[in-house]
Amino acid sequence: MSIAIELAYLVASIMFVMGMKLMNKTKSARQGNQLSALGMLIAIVATLVQIEAISFVEIIGCMVVGSAIGLYYANKVEMTKMPEMVAIFNGFGGLASFSVALSDYFLRTDVNMESIELVTIISIIVSVFIGGLTFTGSLVAYLKLNGNISGSPITFKGQHPINLMLFIGFLTAAVFTVMDQTDPMLIVILIVIALVLGVLTVIPIGGADMPVVISLLNSYSGMAACATGFILNNNVLIVAGSLVGASGIILTQIMCKAMNRSLVNVLLGGFGQTVNEVQGDGPTITVKEIGVEETAMLFDGVSSVIVVPGYGMAVAQAQHVIRELMEQCEKRNIDFKFAIHPVAGRMPGHMNVLLAEANISYDKLIEMESINDEFPSTDLVLIVGANDVVNPAARNNPQSPIYGMPILNADKARTVIVCKRSMGKGYAGVENELFGYPNCLMLFGDAKQTITKVVSEMKEM
Repeated sequence: MSIAIELAYLVASIMFVMGMKLMNKTKSARQGNQLSALGMLIAIVATLVQIEAISFVEIIGCMVVGSAIGLYYANKVEMTKMPEMVAIFNGFGGLASFSVALSDYFLRTDVNMESIELVTIISIIVSVFIGGLTFTGSLVAYLKLNGNISGSPITFKGQHPINLMLFIGFLTAAVFTVMDQTDPMLIVILIVIALVLGVLTVIPIGGADMPVVISLLNSYSGMAACATGFILNNNVLIVAGSLVGASGIILTQIMCKAMNRSLVNVLLGGFGQTVNEVQGDGPTITVKEIGVEETAMLFDGVSSVIVVPGYGMAVAQAQHVIRELMEQCEKRNIDFKFAIHPVAGRMPGHMNVLLAEANISYDKLIEMESINDEFPSTDLVLIVGANDVVNPAARNNPQSPIYGMPILNADKARTVIVCKRSMGKGYAGVENELFGYPNCLMLFGDAKQTITKVVSEMKEM
């Protein structure tokens, strides 16, 4: 039986790796997801057949309840709420590892009265720390994204020293736990510090920087699962956790680069705090407005269009009407594409998910590095709800807080139309120089309502 179990784990691990490989391309991402899910099913079945402490009736009952809850929320939650769902999933992953580690600890010390091996007790401590931090950190991220608490950075004096003291306190308690495994107060101290650190690490991070935070918390959940694998001596859990942890860290680094931030800054917390403007008041930007009819006329007379979506598109839920705009343009043989910035939205791939929900082909979604050279030859760029990621100050103004951040070169197009509610600043708190450019026109109003009117005008032409 043990050989069959290990073989099943090996097959599951191979499926995980192959699934992640398939996820590298949008066309094969669905198959990659399905293959990984099948691998996880094999791993779960292989694990359950070894369990003797509980009956299959109890196991199946738990699986049915869990599956029912999952199906309910899968059908209920809208695509615009995906960032919140991902945050919750990360939190549950951390909570699962956290709970398993504690269960194993108390089973060994209180029930079986046995000494825990050094590798195992260290793994328990690591799992408690990362799992607890991931759980409460993900809850804070969810509450920020869902609007239950302020999405702005929440800071207080001495925040970083307090975090450092708590971390040192955790390490100290961890050392004593290794030396005295039977003292329950030590493990309670570890639990409390881990949970508190999760909250304190995420509250100073602003809502607009959630893509990096969610990616990092996803990595943490993988690390916690990997540590739990060492506790349970479960190879497939170690492999799966390592894959999630490594991929999450890599994605975090990519997104930090896309925002010109350091990974150390994210790990220490305080990421995304509002930077004080050093530009002074500066000259007032004079903008040129454009109406719905004029916008429709511009679309009717161009040969190439690039749409730059941002978080404002998600808020307005304008993805479906943008698809209608694309269809009207394609009827006129207009080349129509989408430029995707890595950190647009509130989670990794947020814009991709929303546009896919509107049945927009993956081929239309072009990443920043691939499309930036096309802007100078593009007739019209429509910016929907994006701000800092198209601000030329990131290239031109060394005094700007966002200087050095890679941006979409929308300003280099022949004509730029910015669809936004008002002249409000982006998350970085700086004026967008693009709005005052001679080739930039402002289309004010709710994105969904405004673009709907533009589409109606185009249909009548």
